[in-house]
Amino acid sequence: MSNQNFSMTWSVFEEDSGSLLREFLSKCDISKRALTDIKFKGGFILVNGNNVTVRERIEAGDVVTVIFPPEQASGGLLPERIPLDVKYEDEFVLVVVKPPSMNTIPSREHPNGSLANGLAGYYKKTGIQATIHIVTRLDRDTSGLVLIAKHRHIHHLLSEQQKMGQVKRRYQAVAEGFVAGPGGVIEAPIGRKSTSIIEREVRKDGRYACTLFEVSAHTDSHTSLKLELLTGRTHQIRVHMAHIGHPLAGDDLYGGRREEIDRQALHCFELKFLHPFTKKMMLFQQELPEDMKNLLKGK
Repeated sequence: MSNQNFSMTWSVFEEDSGSLLREFLSKCDISKRALTDIKFKGGFILVNGNNVTVRERIEAGDVVTVIFPPEQASGGLLPERIPLDVKYEDEFVLVVVKPPSMNTIPSREHPNGSLANGLAGYYKKTGIQATIHIVTRLDRDTSGLVLIAKHRHIHHLLSEQQKMGQVKRRYQAVAEGFVAGPGGVIEAPIGRKSTSIIEREVRKDGRYACTLFEVSAHTDSHTSLKLELLTGRTHQIRVHMAHIGHPLAGDDLYGGRREEIDRQALHCFELKFLHPFTKKMMLFQQELPEDMKNLLKGK
C-alpha cells in the first residue's frame, strides 16, 4: 500500500476458478458503491498486474489487486500533535487507548484536542492519506480502547460487523453503593430527556436498550462491575445504572458523586472484532486507569 492509494490483494483458489471478477469481488465484500468509486474516481482493478474490468474471468492462481481511489484528509479537522497511546496498528486498522477528558471528535464546546485531531496529526506525520474513520466512539470522560479504520472501505466492513453485533466491547465501571447478586440484565428503553439536549433517561417512548452486567467486587461504598452492551444507545450504561439506583461514581449528570473521582468511572477494557482483511479474531484488553484503580483502593 502506498501512502496515496490504499490497496487490497487476494489470491484466487480453485473454488473461484472460472468466475467473473465481479462475482469474486462481491465475495471479497467489495461493494457496488466501491466499484463505482474505483471506476470514476481514480482507482484500478488488476489481475496479475494487468488493468481489467469486472467482466474479466479469473482462474486459480491469479492474483487480484484492488487499488482504491485516494482519500482526502478530513476537511476542517485541524491536525494536532497529541501523543497517542497506540495499542495496535497495521495498514488496515488502528486500536488506541483514549484517556478521560478527551473528546473522540471535536464538539462546539471542545473544538480542539480531540482524538480525531490527534489522529489527523498522526496521519499527517506518517504520510497516511485518509479521512479519519472512527469505528467505536467513547464519551468524553469515558476512557479505554477505540477502534479506527484507516480507509473508507475498511470502515464499511467494520460497520457491517457492528450491525451484526460482531464488534464487541466490554466495560468496567464503578457504581455507587452495593449492587447485590452476581449480575443481571437491564432492559429499559432510553430516550432524550425533554428538558435537555444532552441528558438521556429511561422512558416508555424511548428506543429499546439492553445492558448485561456482572459484579466483580465491592468496597465499603462502591461496586466494581463488568458490563456489555447489546444495544448502542447514547449514555446507555450511565442511564441504566442510574435507573437501578446505582449511578456511576463521578457521574454527576446522572446522580453520581464527584468527591472521589472527577469523571464517570467508566472504562472500555476489552475490544474484540474480526479483522476485516485477515479474518483473524482480534482481542485487546486494557487495564484500568489510575483514577479508577485508586477509587477501588479507597484512595
